[in-house]
Amino acid sequence: MTAHKPTLKTVNSRLKLNSAAVLFCSPFVLASISIQAQENNEKEVFRFSPIIVNAQAVADDDANSVVAQELWVGGKVATSILDTPASVSVITEKEIELRDANTTEEVLQYSPGIITDFYGNDDRNDYFKIRGFQATTYRDGLTLGSMRGVREEAYAFERVEVLRGANSTLFGPADPGGSVNFVSKQPRFEKFGNGYVTYGSFDRKEVGVDVGDTLNADSTLAYRFTAKVKDADREYDYSRDDNEFIMGGLTWEPTAFTSATLILDYLNRDSTPNSGGYPMDREYDRDDFYGEPDFNYHDVERTSVTGLFTHDFDNGFILRANLRYSDLTDDFGYVYLADNPSTTGTDRSFFGSDSKAEELIGNAIVQYDAQFDWFDSSTLVGLEYRDASSEQISFFGAVPSIDLSNPTYSGAPSRVDIFNGRYLDDNQDYTTKSLFVQQNLSFDDRFIVTAGLRNDVLDLSSTDIGGVRSSDKFSETSIRGALTYKVTEEVSTYISMVESVAPPTIGVKPERGKQYEVGMKYAPIDTNAIFSVAVYDLTKEDVTIAVVQDNGTIERETIGESNVKGLDLEAKVELNDSFSLTGGYSYMETEVVRGTLRNGTSLKDNEFVAAPNHMASLWGHYTFPGKDMSFGLGARYTGSYFFDAANTAKSEAAVLFDSSFSYQIYKDTDLTVHVRNLLDEQHVVGSGTADYYNPGREVSATLNYSW
Repeated sequence: MTAHKPTLKTVNSRLKLNSAAVLFCSPFVLASISIQAQENNEKEVFRFSPIIVNAQAVADDDANSVVAQELWVGGKVATSILDTPASVSVITEKEIELRDANTTEEVLQYSPGIITDFYGNDDRNDYFKIRGFQATTYRDGLTLGSMRGVREEAYAFERVEVLRGANSTLFGPADPGGSVNFVSKQPRFEKFGNGYVTYGSFDRKEVGVDVGDTLNADSTLAYRFTAKVKDADREYDYSRDDNEFIMGGLTWEPTAFTSATLILDYLNRDSTPNSGGYPMDREYDRDDFYGEPDFNYHDVERTSVTGLFTHDFDNGFILRANLRYSDLTDDFGYVYLADNPSTTGTDRSFFGSDSKAEELIGNAIVQYDAQFDWFDSSTLVGLEYRDASSEQISFFGAVPSIDLSNPTYSGAPSRVDIFNGRYLDDNQDYTTKSLFVQQNLSFDDRFIVTAGLRNDVLDLSSTDIGGVRSSDKFSETSIRGALTYKVTEEVSTYISMVESVAPPTIGVKPERGKQYEVGMKYAPIDTNAIFSVAVYDLTKEDVTIAVVQDNGTIERETIGESNVKGLDLEAKVELNDSFSLTGGYSYMETEVVRGTLRNGTSLKDNEFVAAPNHMASLWGHYTFPGKDMSFGLGARYTGSYFFDAANTAKSEAAVLFDSSFSYQIYKDTDLTVHVRNLLDEQHVVGSGTADYYNPGREVSATLNYSW
C-alpha cells in the first residue's frame, strides 16, 4: 500500500469501457484493476499485491474523467478504491466542472448518503450530513478543525473524497457520519492553462484562471497559479455574494522518488448570511427580505500555507510529511424572524459573532511494504500534532418587528444593544498529539486483512466571559478492522468494523461511534467505471442528554444513544469519450435509542433531524458526434424528513433537476450554460422560528478557454 499521491508527471493511461459489459454489471459487486508502471522509459508489467501500489503508478486523470480508481486521503489508506474496505466516493475536477459546483454542498449533492441544503438560503456555512450524522472535513488529509465553518472554494480542488462512516483511526477525533477530504490543486510537470468568465442569475460576475508549467530545463521544478474573483448577489434583496481566492504552488521533484510541494492560498468572502427566513403561515417569494440591510453581513478572511513532502527510499520504505498553518477571521451578524404562534412573521431578533482562529497541524508517516512467499505486508506508522486557538465573541438580542406587507427597516442594532447582548466571550486552546498504526496483510492475492489502532491525547483549555479558566485532558483510543475477499480479478467484497471519537468539550465525556459495514465493489478490467454497494449499522454512544431525576430535578448525563441502519449504492461510468453517468441511492432508518430534549422530554424511538429515509440522484453528460456540443441533465430526489428532534414537523419529498449545454465556439473555446433547479421548484427545507426554502433556479453562462 502506497499512499503517495501520484503526479501527472507520469503518463495517464485511460481505460475504455465496453458498453455491453456495463449494462450487464450490477452495482452489488466490486472489482479490482490491473496496474502498470513505467520505469527507465521502458514499459514493464509488475506484480503488485492488492494493497501495494507503486509510488510511480499511473495517476487518476481528475481533470478529464468523472471516474476515479484511487484514493489519496493524505496517505492513510490503500490507494486503490477497490481494495479500500469502506464506502467511498470521489468527485473529480471534471465532475465539479460539468455540474458547475461552486460550494461544498453543490459538490456533494450527487453522492449517496449525503443530504445538503437543509438550511436553504442560510449561507453562513456548508451544511451537509453523512448517514444522518455530522461529517468532519479535511484538506490534503489534515483536519480543518477550527476552519470548519468556512465555505470552501471548490475551484481550489482537483478532487473531493468522501469516506462514509466512523473513521477516527484514520483521521483522529471526528463525528461518526463520515469524512470529506479536499485535495488541493498541485503543480503538474507540463504546460497548461485555463481561463473563464461567467455571468449569471443574481448579477453573478465571475472570472477565474488556472495555469502552470515547469520552471527549469531539467523539469524538476513546476508551478501552478489558481485565482478566482466573484461579484454577485443572492436571490433575496439587499444581498451580496462576493469572494476572492488566490492560490500558488511550487513542486520540486529532483528524482522520481522525491517530491516536495509548497502551497499558499488566500480566501476572502464578503457576503450576507441569509434573508432572515420566511413566515410560516404561507409560501413567500424568495426575493423577500426580512432582515436588516445595514446589519446582515458575513466577512471571512483566511490565509493558509501548506507543505507536502514524500520520499521513496526504493527499498520498501516511504516517508511522508505534511504541515499546514492557517489564520482565520470570521465575523457575521444578522437579523432574522423569530416567530411565535400569536405574532406570525413580525417578531425579530439579531444574532452574530466575531471570531479569530489560528491552527498549526502536521504529521509524519513512515510506511514499509514487503513481499513474502505466501503473503504481502504493508505497515504504516504515523505521528500527528495539532495546535489550535480561537477567540469568539457572540451576541444576541431583540429588534423591532416588521410589517410583512410593507417592510420598513429599523436599522442595525446599536453598539450598546450588541454589547449588552453578549452572552459568550470565549478564548480556547486545543492541542492534540496522536500516534497511529495500520497493518495490511494480503494472502494469496485474495484475502486482505486490515487492522488499525490510534491514540489521541487532547489538551483543552478555555477562558469564559467571566474570566474563569477551565481545562481538561483526554486520551482516546480507536480501532479499525476489516477483511476483504477478492472473488475474481473484477469482484471483491469486504466486512469492516470502525470506531470514531467526536471532538470533545471540556468536562464532557467524548461521544463515541461504532460502525459495522458489509460492502461490494465492481470495476471491469476493460472499463472506466466503478460500482459499489454498502450495508451498514452505525451507532453513536455517550451522547449528553437531560435526565429527569427521582426528585424532579433535571441533570445532564452521557447516556444517550442514536442508531442508523442503511444502504448506499453508487455507480460512476464513462461509456466512451462521449457519455458519462453518475448515480447514487441511499436508504436510512434512523432511531434515537436514548435521548431527550433539554427539559427531559424523551425522544426515544424518534427519527433524526434532516435524515430522509430515501435519497437518489442521477447525472448524465453526452457529447454529440463532432464533439462541438454537449448536454448534461441531472435529477436529485430527497425524501421527506423531520425538521425538529421532537418530530412534530416534516418536509415534503422533492425532485430537483439540473442541466447544462456546451458549444465549442472555436478550438479550445467553449460556451456553457448551466441551470440549477431547472423547474424552479420551491419547498421548505428547514423550519424553526421561520421557514427556509431550497435555492431557486439559477442560470449562468461561462466562456471557457484552455491552452
